[in-house]
Amino acid sequence: MAVNGRAKRRAAYRDGVYVQGNTARRIQAVPDRNEPVKKISARTRKNRERAKHMNIGSVLSMAIAMVAAGFILTWYLTLQSDITNSVKHIAALESELNQLRRDNDENYSRITSNVDLEEVKRVAIQELGMTYAREGQIVIFNGEGSDYVRQTGDIPD
Repeated sequence: MAVNGRAKRRAAYRDGVYVQGNTARRIQAVPDRNEPVKKISARTRKNRERAKHMNIGSVLSMAIAMVAAGFILTWYLTLQSDITNSVKHIAALESELNQLRRDNDENYSRITSNVDLEEVKRVAIQELGMTYAREGQIVIFNGEGSDYVRQTGDIPD
């Protein structure tokens, strides 16, 4: 009975008839709406029947499409995996580079802080006999933006 009552409520709701409360005294009969059945032509019926069944050509073409889609997706996932691995490798190399730069900077600052320029000047003048350049000994030239200079002749005294 509950199922039948539920079906009636759904039909009433669908047809725009509302019953409020839980004790409805009079139930209005819902008019039956029987729509006329349209006749289908024989040609349409044949086409519908033919569409229900698949032939071997359509099955083969779908199978080929599925296999091609599988290969393409596998190739795509392989590329995605390679990209992920490359990014991880680059991150590891960047981390290593940053560590090497930090070590290099620490070593450079340790070396430069340990150098006593006065001691270097004393050794150069007293032990090695070096002197400051006099007027006329300094030759200025254009290095043309190069990082090094090649000596092509003897340096005059």
